[in-house]
Amino acid sequence: MSGAPWLSLTVWAPIAGLAILLLLTPLTGRRGRTEDLDPEPPPHRGVLVAGPTARVLLWRWGTLAVTLATFGISLGVLAGFEGGEAGFQLVERAQWVESPNLQYLLGVDGISLFMVLLTTFLMPVSVLASWRQHERVPAFMASLLILETAMLGTFVALDLLLFFIFFEGMLFPMYLLIGIWGYEQRIYAAVKFFIYTMAGSALLLAAILFLYFRSGAELGGGTFDLMALQGMEVAVVTGRWLFLAFLLAFAVKVPLFPLHTWLPDAHTEAPTAGSVLLAGVLLKIGAYGLIRFNLGLFPEASRYFREMVLVLAVIGIVYGGVVALIQRDVKRLVAYSSVSHLGFVVLGIFAGSVQGMSGGVIQMVNHGLTTGALFLLVGMLYERTHTRDLDRLGGLAKQAPVFAGVFLVVALSSLALPGLNGFVGEFLILLGSFFTARPYAVVAALGLVLSAIYLLWAYQRMMHGEERPELDGFRDLSGREYAVLAPVVALIVAIGVYPKPFLDRIEPSAERQARVVQVVEPPGPAARGGG
Repeated sequence: MSGAPWLSLTVWAPIAGLAILLLLTPLTGRRGRTEDLDPEPPPHRGVLVAGPTARVLLWRWGTLAVTLATFGISLGVLAGFEGGEAGFQLVERAQWVESPNLQYLLGVDGISLFMVLLTTFLMPVSVLASWRQHERVPAFMASLLILETAMLGTFVALDLLLFFIFFEGMLFPMYLLIGIWGYEQRIYAAVKFFIYTMAGSALLLAAILFLYFRSGAELGGGTFDLMALQGMEVAVVTGRWLFLAFLLAFAVKVPLFPLHTWLPDAHTEAPTAGSVLLAGVLLKIGAYGLIRFNLGLFPEASRYFREMVLVLAVIGIVYGGVVALIQRDVKRLVAYSSVSHLGFVVLGIFAGSVQGMSGGVIQMVNHGLTTGALFLLVGMLYERTHTRDLDRLGGLAKQAPVFAGVFLVVALSSLALPGLNGFVGEFLILLGSFFTARPYAVVAALGLVLSAIYLLWAYQRMMHGEERPELDGFRDLSGREYAVLAPVVALIVAIGVYPKPFLDRIEPSAERQARVVQVVEPPGPAARGGG
């Protein structure tokens, strides 16, 4: 490593900020008692409000400051990253545990770079979106900060056991976010999320340990180093079983059909910040794992199981779209749309072309922004109306034209309108898969039609449907909500108009990974800067 340790600074900044907030917290309470941390007392308790309110303000503003600082530090990763190179950059290596040979090994390439930036970008947005959270505020904000470090670690860890530690570290804070601060069925949704993910993780750990012991015989010493393991020969049948173990863990996280059933419940019951981070970041860790580990470690098995994965991806695209059509809960509709859109990502990953892989990676970013914005808007809608039922909503555009306008832009992005970011990713995926997996590309195109139907239908009913007297007084966006949505919408438009800076950094790494499953050479050069 040379220069500043940008990756370590980015990963551990949220935990460092949490430690500072914990040190400061007792100084803000009445008589220094920490048991008064939560919940915030109601206003009618008079003078007693002063202590806890100061504590709540400390955690709100402190967490916002920490997440903004983390985003600023992550820009150092972007500044230090050299476009045009396919390998890992900004690598940091240190011996952590002598036996077993466990290293603190971090690195970033064009595939993980924008996942890091997406995570640090969405965190302050999520904090601002949770500004009116009054129940157990310190614990809520602490969960967000722990979750941020865990998510960032999964994208930069190049030691398999270190990756697994970060991968599992995400479960508990997200479980708390859903189970404590969620809605009516939050316990059911949280337990279902935890069980599904843990089931996949058990096989993942077994596969990682197998690779460690095999490397002891093949490489002269056991190692969890991803770069070393990529050059290790594994028997064909063994590699296929290991591929399936990794696939199951990451397919649950994507989620890939038919392992998706936990997602609609988790999204529906999670608080707004939980839904934003679940859709914006956690689901991408599954797709990232497929690229980094399945394709990186098991090239023969990736080619062998390619058709199976493509079938599941296309089923997910169509199934998610069809089920979204019949939803009456807006949040559940957006959740099923995620199943469909993530199917496109997996299609691009296993298409076997540079365009498909590049489209899959940038679509991971696009989906995080677009679906994150949809969940933000649905959360704002629920705060005002206390319902997400389409049958009880209507005529909102007349009362809140700016809210309706932003909702329309984000919905159009989700259905891949040219000029917005969703089009860039899905166009490249369909273009890249048309020549290498044509039947799947043709069926996947049906997903675009379905997304246009369910999104425009839902928008028309909410914003221009029959006016509801009980919704009189529906207010437009506040200043805080402008601050939440403006940067997200700006990026949605910027990527849609000019994606070249993103694709220039993604394509070298995408090309290297796409060759693993390439079965047909697509004609023409890579669609550099297309869209």
